[in-house]
Amino acid sequence: MKKFLVSGGVPLYGSVRAQGAKNSALPILAASVLSGGVVRVHNCPRLSDVDATLRILEHLGCKTERVGDTVRVDASAASGSEIPDALMREMRSSVVFLGAVLAKTGSVRLSNPGGCEIGLRPIDLHLDAMQKLGASVYDEAGRIECAAPRGLKGARITLSFPSVGATENIMIAAAVAEGETLIVNAAREPEISDLADFLNGMGAKIAGAGEGVVRIMGVKRLHPTEHTVIPDRIAAATLLAAAAITKGEITLHRVIPAHLEPVLTVFRQCGCEIGIRGDSITLSAPARLRSVKTVRTMPYPGFPTDFQAPVTALLSTAAGTSVVIETIFESRFKYIGELIRFGAKIRVDGRMAVITGVDRLVAAKADTPDLRGGAALVLAALCAEGESEIRGIHHIERGYEAPDATLRELHADVRCAEADA
Repeated sequence: MKKFLVSGGVPLYGSVRAQGAKNSALPILAASVLSGGVVRVHNCPRLSDVDATLRILEHLGCKTERVGDTVRVDASAASGSEIPDALMREMRSSVVFLGAVLAKTGSVRLSNPGGCEIGLRPIDLHLDAMQKLGASVYDEAGRIECAAPRGLKGARITLSFPSVGATENIMIAAAVAEGETLIVNAAREPEISDLADFLNGMGAKIAGAGEGVVRIMGVKRLHPTEHTVIPDRIAAATLLAAAAITKGEITLHRVIPAHLEPVLTVFRQCGCEIGIRGDSITLSAPARLRSVKTVRTMPYPGFPTDFQAPVTALLSTAAGTSVVIETIFESRFKYIGELIRFGAKIRVDGRMAVITGVDRLVAAKADTPDLRGGAALVLAALCAEGESEIRGIHHIERGYEAPDATLRELHADVRCAEADA
């Protein structure tokens, strides 16, 4: 096990390139089993979740190879239909293989990935959608089996909540289903559009991705393609927050500014100056951040739940009182007890956090509870006086590519060390 040692109080400056989007790469790699050949995915981030995805692909009979930021998946011999429990547990979002494997082989057997540190992630919407597409579903004691021996059939599927994972599974499965599928109340996240672009590159016929209604006309088969993953808007926002909380100034290259607009609005409210030029964003922080009346997480294009923890860390140093309301996950404030170790003044009431900004944070030893909570602790450490110790960084490495090296490019004093036994 490793930890980060962070000497805080150093304003970040300089420029870096944004990494590829984790939440695009995972479903795209899962969907590659339908290619029947060799797929190349460019700008694929080096993350432990991506590594887990590749292990699942190999178990299903694919051959995988990485060269730089390009991952090559050869699915010509893919025939597996069962994913062992051990592999499912390696990655929270492994359920994204449900639609891909079912569409590929006509059946799928896997275990329920269950909950995680930020709360339960029920897959009822996924299973209900597969049933509507004509699959039989068996779900008991955490074991899931779906079968469609005569193939999947297009259907109208109305989601009770715009679930990203369910939308992805439906799109992947419906791409090769017979007839037309309509997803009503579909998730609108940029990663949905990215997956649709990948599937269309393989010969799928998907329209409306990124809107509330997605239309998929099934085709008999897909073919190999190459695809470049979009930039990771959450990783980019976290780097901007690192500059803001340290009173620094940085420029991010190869981003899509429109994807970050809900977050950039909050940065502006905090007093940061934001400059956009093409695919680059520059943030210049004020001498003291200002509080924000209310930040409420919502499905895209609202404020992203994945950035709730980092923005809470940011607001802990802002002048005044801010309120953050979490509407997506029920247990996404578990990191706050650790953030308080740095001197933050935060009170949690259910899904609401009331943050009273302090003049300064102080160094602390903290344990990472989850991916985005870990990012919040790193942000606190970057501005705290003294050297902080962030343990459990394997959570952070699930979603941030070489975070210590990236921060060092921006002149942060961060190093990785072996954790105490």
